Amino acid sequence: MLTKSEFCALLQTGPLILDGATGSNLQKAGMPRGCCTETWILEHPDALIKLQRQYVDAGSKVIYAPTFQAQPIALEKQGLEKQTQTINARLVQLSREAAGDRALVAGNLTTLAAFTDSYDEACFDLLVENYRQQIVGLLEGGADLLAAETLMYPTEAEAILTAAELEGAQTVMYTFTMQPDGSLFSGREVGPVLQALEQAGAAAVGFNCVAADTMLPGLVSKLRRYVKGPLVCKPNAGNPVIGPDGLPHYPMSPEEFGNLMAQCQAMGASVLGGCCGTDPQFIAQLQNV
Repeated sequence: MLTKSEFCALLQTGPLILDGATGSNLQKAGMPRGCCTETWILEHPDALIKLQRQYVDAGSKVIYAPTFQAQPIALEKQGLEKQTQTINARLVQLSREAAGDRALVAGNLTTLAAFTDSYDEACFDLLVENYRQQIVGLLEGGADLLAAETLMYPTEAEAILTAAELEGAQTVMYTFTMQPDGSLFSGREVGPVLQALEQAGAAAVGFNCVAADTMLPGLVSKLRRYVKGPLVCKPNAGNPVIGPDGLPHYPMSPEEFGNLMAQCQAMGASVLGGCCGTDPQFIAQLQNV
């Protein structure tokens, strides 16, 4: 696994480029809505490998393993909680096959708000245990680093920080979903939260799953006042509109996305990628930033 100093060295020559959306692109490849993403990928590994190779070809230097919701408390709905470590390890290995020696693989973790009151300190031990079991599998699979994304509450980040320390994983990126003004959906301002995480040892902090619009560079500038190290910017391709097919459609073109991300980089974002509504064409545009 990368050390924090090795991670920071990756940023010496310019922005570190991440990947884009995974789930929506797998749906285009045939994954049914509402299925267990992890098991579908294990049954259809070629779809994931093809997508992730396209991201690497587009310039991604870090791809996220599809372990987003592979914690015991989530896998329990499928009766797979006892296979948590095996599932995480195998999904990382599939991403490694896609990346080869051209990109790093990040083990992906996320919010547990859909399964427990993850804002509540009383749930802290439960959160730590769930994240810890997942991290064991991610490390067994050979993840180069961890990426905790779409977090909603500081308690989740603190639990991941604790679990990572317990398992010896020192290189972890933390990104929150938030409102365009830089506040969490609980109303708490995110700047001090990111600052505290950075001081506690985070390799990089920032946001994802925020709509890319004209306010985005201002948000990056605001967060840069709190964050001294690498700042992650991984937004959506604009605000979605639900189409006649019942699916969200994102209005921003790859070129518009690239232009906006160039502004964000100028404002201080140094780790760049895409979230909902993006694909390899969007990531290719980041090569011009």
